[in-house]
Amino acid sequence: MNKLKTFFLLIFFVVAATGIIAQRGKQVPLSISGYYAGSTTAVDSFPINKLNYLIFSFCHLKGNRLSVDRAADTATIQKMVSLKQAIPGLKIILSLGGWGGCKDCSPVFSTRKGRKEFAESTKELMEYFNTDGIDLDWEYPVIAGYPGHPYSLDDKENFTSLIKMLRRKLGEKFEISFAAGGFSSFIDSAIEWKKVMHRADKVNLMSYDLVHGFSKISGHHTPLFSAQQQLESVDNGVTKLLNAGVPSNKIVIGAAFYARFFEVADTLNNGLYRPAVFHHGVSYRYIYDSLTTENGFVKYMDSAAQAPYAFNAARKILVTYDDSVSIKLKTNYVRKRKLNGIMFWQIMDDKFSDGLLEVIYRSKLREESN
Repeated sequence: MNKLKTFFLLIFFVVAATGIIAQRGKQVPLSISGYYAGSTTAVDSFPINKLNYLIFSFCHLKGNRLSVDRAADTATIQKMVSLKQAIPGLKIILSLGGWGGCKDCSPVFSTRKGRKEFAESTKELMEYFNTDGIDLDWEYPVIAGYPGHPYSLDDKENFTSLIKMLRRKLGEKFEISFAAGGFSSFIDSAIEWKKVMHRADKVNLMSYDLVHGFSKISGHHTPLFSAQQQLESVDNGVTKLLNAGVPSNKIVIGAAFYARFFEVADTLNNGLYRPAVFHHGVSYRYIYDSLTTENGFVKYMDSAAQAPYAFNAARKILVTYDDSVSIKLKTNYVRKRKLNGIMFWQIMDDKFSDGLLEVIYRSKLREESN
């Protein structure tokens, strides 16, 4: 009898330990995901073989159904899917919405009929195109997003019901992910994290645009760590998700393949954390044509935020962006925190060769060899 009791106690402790490991998140191979919002032919210009996930951006709602809007979009998706033949393991994901692209999400997903028809149409489209999953980029449930788009407190429960319906209709064959705002107010209020992540495969944390077009104070738009003057960061978002019960191996952090330019009020602190207005954005492939000493810019690295920036004192222009150094730091962070991977917006902003995607890939290989 004592031996039998000892055996069952051993089984209990093994099961309990397994549950703890699952909650923390088992280490998985680092994944690299890239959103793509370019033409049918341009995708061939980039090293897609360095990706695990290529995400078509964007599909939209037509009534209650997921819709590919144009013939050109159909051709682009078909081109993306054809790449799987030459790149084993590459997965093609259809993404819904984007900034300004999900006006009807709140009303459509507020009803069971709307959620059911959306999930059924999603399965139909994925089977038609031979894609591998759906990424929901609803900006945002519960809180204000694109100006004029409706939102409701009920979005929180409705989003959970949407994920449940998608999983029911898609089964385990197709992946389900969603893009989440990387800032505190979204993480704290918009999602029922434990319920949603029980069924979703990944959350793509948009840890960029943390200082954005509506900001009145300048700062880093995609810093790795928080600073005294700026809470919002990659690490702040990840820590909040972990504290909310999201398994680490389901968290994907975001990198920015573009810069944001702000016109600041004065030259204090090299333009950081000063009254400002958004000026314009520039793709990564072009920023070094702009950020030259001849153009009046001095480049800096913020050791606290682990984020690069540049400042033109004469014109009072602050530039915030990711570069090869910050991308390496983010990729290393993914491994140290045992996260799922890193994603970025978007491939069309990268260089055709020796760009930031290459930096992520080389960093991944170094990390996996250690």
